[in-house]
Amino acid sequence: MQDFPYNDIIDLPHHVSRNHPQMSLRDRAAQFSPFAALDGHSDAIRETARQTEHRREMDEQELSRLNRRLMEIAARLDEHPQVSITYFVPDGRKPGGEYRTVSGAVKSISSISRTITLMDGWTVSLDEISALEETDSKSGQTGKGNDDND
Repeated sequence: MQDFPYNDIIDLPHHVSRNHPQMSLRDRAAQFSPFAALDGHSDAIRETARQTEHRREMDEQELSRLNRRLMEIAARLDEHPQVSITYFVPDGRKPGGEYRTVSGAVKSISSISRTITLMDGWTVSLDEISALEETDSKSGQTGKGNDDND
């Protein structure tokens, strides 16, 4: 047989430590997995690219119209009028937010907590409402209320 540098140990059995448990194949493979030096960088880029909307300031005429509709609905709470509410949801991570719309029957309006609650439990802050339309419960069509100048 030819003289190789490791001939003396080549046929010896594999050593198993008595002090340390054998590492699983999964843990051994993890040692050689790619290293992400910029961990979270792609998430940060995605968050920066995510678009938000700016809250639109309502003028006095729009605020007056919204308050009038709220009073009309409050006067008919026992009928549980169907409404469509568009409201602003501030973003928790960056400036701005998004507008959402929810529809349903009104359960209550609270001037103390400044909220409107629908029958399905959905609660919206009165301060975040940008549009409030009464809907026809049969057809789902929105109405402009009793305002002639809408």
